[in-house]
Amino acid sequence: MAATAKSAETRARILDAAMELFRRQGFEETTMREIAAEAGVATGAAYYYFDSKDAIVLAFYDQSQEELAPLVEEALAGGRSLKDRIGALLEVKLKYFEPNRRLLGALAAHADPEHALSPFSSQTRAIRERDVQSFARALESSRVHVAADLQPHLPRILWMYQMGLILFWIYDRSAAQARTRMLMEKSVGIVVRLVKLAGYPFMRPVRRMVVDLMTTVIGEA
Repeated sequence: MAATAKSAETRARILDAAMELFRRQGFEETTMREIAAEAGVATGAAYYYFDSKDAIVLAFYDQSQEELAPLVEEALAGGRSLKDRIGALLEVKLKYFEPNRRLLGALAAHADPEHALSPFSSQTRAIRERDVQSFARALESSRVHVAADLQPHLPRILWMYQMGLILFWIYDRSAAQARTRMLMEKSVGIVVRLVKLAGYPFMRPVRRMVVDLMTTVIGEA
């Protein structure tokens, strides 16, 4: 039991040291040897727990989602309208990831689904699906009617909207990313309005096109 606790503590120390170095000097510039030195362990020990910097980032993704879970719950419970809930979800994530904005900027180059760190990769699938579910819950607990044909796809559409907003935030050079806040405030209202309009019967042909587009994007028959 003591050995297990010590192992977990060593792993956490290496992860914390790596994240500090990534923030301070950049992801690409940091080496595993430097991470080991920062954590106070041998280089071999660092490789024992994480076989690469990519593995460290994947562990960071997992840790982030666990730490975000109660904040997401609070965001979903705090608003009554769909606009409030989506806005709260986005705000929680931007606030949480603010200290690692520079790192996310470096990782944004890895958008190819074949890369392990891509938000669209098989390695990040579980994290991605759990995040998509937060939007599904936001929809379920709202009074907005979602047409049956669009319902399976809408949470993923909202997730993609979120990813676009986060990418804008990463590259936003305005003071305190004020442009992102303005974009979020204006676009959430538009997105919710479109969701409501999509529920009307006369929008069925448009919904069919959207569903067809989504199945093409995600590769499902």
